[in-house]
Formats: sequence, structure tokens, C-alpha cells
Amino acid sequence: MTTKRKLIGRLVPCRCFRGEEEVISVLDYSHCSLQQVPKEIFSFERTLEELYLDANQIEELPKQLFNCQALKKLSMPDNDLSNLPTTIASLVNLKELDISKNGIQEFPDNIKCCKGLSVVEASVNPITKLPDGFTQLLNLTQLFLNDAFLEYLPANFGRLSKLRILELRENHLKTMPKSIHRLTQLERLDLGSNEFSDVPEVLEQIHNLKELWLDNNSLQSIPGSLGKLRQLRYLDLAKNRIETLDTDISGCEALEDLLLSSNMLQHLPDTIGMLKKLTTLKVDDNQLTSLPNTIGSLSLLEELDCSCNELESLPPTIGYLHSLRTFAADENFLSELPREIGNCKNVTVMSLRSNKLEFLPDEIGQMTKLRVLNLSDNRLKNLPFTFTKLKDLAALWLSDNQSKALIPLQTEAHPETKQKVLTNYMFPQQPRHDEDYQSDSDSFNPTLWEEQRQQRMTVAFDFEDKKEEEDNSGKVEINLKRYPTPYPEDLKNMVKSVQSLVALWCFVVIGRISYPQRERNLQHEVLDVSLTCFCRPKLSLERASCFFGSNMGVTRGAQLVDNYSLLTSPLTNQNIFYNHYQKNLCLSFYNKENIQLYNRMKSV
Repeated sequence: MTTKRKLIGRLVPCRCFRGEEEVISVLDYSHCSLQQVPKEIFSFERTLEELYLDANQIEELPKQLFNCQALKKLSMPDNDLSNLPTTIASLVNLKELDISKNGIQEFPDNIKCCKGLSVVEASVNPITKLPDGFTQLLNLTQLFLNDAFLEYLPANFGRLSKLRILELRENHLKTMPKSIHRLTQLERLDLGSNEFSDVPEVLEQIHNLKELWLDNNSLQSIPGSLGKLRQLRYLDLAKNRIETLDTDISGCEALEDLLLSSNMLQHLPDTIGMLKKLTTLKVDDNQLTSLPNTIGSLSLLEELDCSCNELESLPPTIGYLHSLRTFAADENFLSELPREIGNCKNVTVMSLRSNKLEFLPDEIGQMTKLRVLNLSDNRLKNLPFTFTKLKDLAALWLSDNQSKALIPLQTEAHPETKQKVLTNYMFPQQPRHDEDYQSDSDSFNPTLWEEQRQQRMTVAFDFEDKKEEEDNSGKVEINLKRYPTPYPEDLKNMVKSVQSLVALWCFVVIGRISYPQRERNLQHEVLDVSLTCFCRPKLSLERASCFFGSNMGVTRGAQLVDNYSLLTSPLTNQNIFYNHYQKNLCLSFYNKENIQLYNRMKSV
């Protein structure tokens, strides 16, 4: 209900000395675990105007309640009512009725006697139809019948000509009565989550409509006649089967929000650029191969989401979107960004996850208001040096398994062009191979999947002359090293499978650490560390031991295989192998030797 609930009880002090009786106009018994209406209410039947019985366990309404003929607002949502008694007809002054979240199956026909009703909230009830008498509530301005079982509306529903808000979400409606064109004052119409296969033609005649929800139906096309709704500001057509958008949609010149997510659109009409007042455009999860150049005409656009499409490029005109604040183009096939994107200087959030980007234009440094930038799962080899101008950048994602939002960047010279660039251990990013994402549920091979996952986590640098080789000691013959941050979900699943075999205490740092003696306090520095939420680079073991205590010895219950024990961190569930022979800890699961060792552990 739109009216804010008033105080629990509005009491006027007893005026006994003046011969006047006590007056109570508002009573609130909400959330009192009542199983029946309190009898003391009936003492104020001549003065009571508002009664709240929300969220109780009331199963029926007594006849005495309907003697409160001064009642203007009756609120009874979230109870156990199974019917609305016919005696409600005696509440001739009733203006607001809330019976939502009950088990009421129908309205009594004589509800037509409540001619003063202006607001009816009856959502979440198993109501299958409306009686003819309901259409005689000529003063009704707001009607909420969401999540019911309505299959149709009365033919003369248009008699409710004063309706401004009509919500019929989550029903079984397939058509609308022709008389609905008489709802000339209707401003909000919610028909989402119904069974419409076509947009009702009668909607084009509701000229004052400002908000229209048709999401989650079975619409296949949007007729041009919808463009006649000149006052429409909000249009939700998401989660349908729309393949085309008529060019006449440009007639909705007042449109501010257009939601077309999760459809089957292959292109947008050029006329979409005529929606000059558009501030939000969502076309994610479609089949778009390109965006029209006219999109640059949407000078007031603040949010653009074109994720999960088949875009290979962005139009240069995107640089004209000077009001843009949020831009998402995840999961497309973008190989580069237009240089003009640097003109979108008001963008604060930009997500380009899972594309084929190999480089970023220097002009991206002009987007000085950027705070969040997602570049994970691309093919980037470095970042332009102009990134140093992004002083407000608070979160930067460069790969799927990064544990911190923003990581330090260092300056280096490009090996070929000698141009100054920014890089760190996350670069270069490995190209994505389609075969890595193919799976067959009928012939799933866990070992093969694990090997493919390991390959995706391996970074191949441009200046490597030969493939990495491992010697007998397990050291990698390469100057650059990277210990990838583990996938938390993968580790969680692995830990569960060996939980009965692992010990409780081990060090939280991921990497290789020196461990010469078990009995004395350890103060050695971490040699190679991948960031976790509990440690930082070069964190001393003495400081970190406060999490686990100083005893880092062999724990009871650990299984021994080839001089190794499998240990588990109690805070991060990180599996680590302790080598009894070399007296050190090594990260598990991130090379072939450890994978084989892990498989042998499980078989013990």
C-alpha cells in the first residue's frame, strides 16, 4: 500500500470532565499472532476509521467487524482467510482494502456496494475470476491483482475508467478486453509473467500510459502501433521471444527506460537513435551482431548493457554518449575498442569480461572517472601507460581467479615496440580456446577436465623461446614465475572430497616457504606468494603464525605418500602438501606432479 502506516493507535484523551466519550480512530494489531479479531475492537465501531490486522493467523472475519461503518481503511494481508464475507457490503465508507497473501478464491458480488473503494490490494490469492459487480467500483484508482489465477478479465472491465494503476503480473492472461481502451487515466500497466503471444492491440489506445511491463511472456514481435504511446516512459519487454523491433518504436518519444534483455533480437532499428530521452538501454542476452551507428544520438543515455551477444565491434559513435555512466559488453567477440570510447568521460563502471581484446586504446586513460573495470578472460598482453591517469580506479579485474579487486602495476618496456606499458604477473592473458568450454555430460572425464583447467591457468609470455620444462627437483626453468590464485569454488569441492584425510592446521600462505626446523619459531620470508585475503607479499611466518600458532609440525591424521602429507588450512580450506624430505610446503593441484600426487592421496 502506498499510504504510510500510522501510529499503533491514535488516541484522544478521555474527556470525562466535559461529558465527552473517548475517541479512537486507528488501531494496529499487526504481527500479534492473533487467531481471531480482538473483540475490544467492536467497542469503537462508531469512531474507528483505520484497522490493521497484518501478518496474523486469522481464518475468518466476524460479522460484528462489519458494523464499523466509519471504517475507511481495512488492512488484513498475510493471514489465513479463505473467503471475504458478503457482509463487507455494509462498509459503505471503505476506501482502501488490503487482503493480499491470503487464501481468498473470489470476491463477493455485492462488493459493488463499497462504492467509495479507491484502492484494492488482493495479490497472492487464488482468485480465478472477478465478479461483474467488481466492475461497478467506479471510484477505483489502484488495483493490484498480482500472482493470482486470473485467466481473463470481465468484458466490461473498461467501466473502471478512473484506474491509474493496474497490476496483473503472474496470472494466466492471454488477452485483454476491448473495453480497456476506456481506461483513459491509466498510467501504469503491469502484464508481466502472463501468457501473451502478441501485444494486445487495444494497448495503443491508452494514450496516457507511462509505464508498461510485458516481460516474461511469449511475445515474438513488437508492433509499430506501440509507438503511438507518446507518453510512455518505461517499457519492459525482457524475457520474451522477440526477433524484431519495429522501426515505429521511435514514436515513444518520451521513453526513458527500454528493457529488451533475454530475447532473440539480431539487430536494432536505426530509428532507436530517435529516442532522445532514453537513459537506460538493456539489450543483453540477445543475438545482436552489431549496434547501429545511430546509438550515438542517445545523448542522455546513462546505462548501456549489451552483454551476451555476438558483437565483434562497437560503433565509433559510442564516443558521443557523454552521459554514459555504466557500460557492459561482457561475453561478446570484441577484438578491439574504438578510440572514441575515451570520450565517454563520465563512465564509472565498465565491464568487458570474456571477449577477445588483445589491447586497449591509449584513449582509455581519458575516462578519468572510472572506478570499476572488468577485463577478465580476454587476450590482453599489457595495459596502456595512460592507465596511470585513472586516479579513481578502485577495482580492476584482469583474470577469472584474481583474489583482490585491485593489484599493483609496474612499468616495463614492450619487448618489440619499446613503448612504455603497464604489466604485472597477470599478463599476458592466455587466449581462450573454444574446445576448453566443450563438455559432454554423458562422458565426463574428471582427469581430462582437471588437465584442461590447469592449462587455462598457465600464462604463456610472448618472449618465451621454448616451452616450460621441469627438472627432477620440480623447479621450472624460466625467469618469470607465476603462482595463480586458486579458484575458490574448485578448491572447496576438492577439499570436500578429501576432508576425511586431511589435517586441521597448516600455513595460510599459498606458495613455497622455507621450513628448516620444526621446533623453533619461524621467521623466514615467503619466497613466492600469490595474494589471498589473509596475507600480503613478503609476509613473515612469525606474523602469520598468529592465525594458527607456532607449531607447524606434521599433523596427526595426514596421509603419507612419497614423503608428502596433505594438509588443509582451517580458514581458507587451501590444500597444501608438506614434504617431509625437503622440509617445505608446496602449493597443491597447480602442476602435473601435484595432481598425480593428489590422485594417489585419494586412493590411500
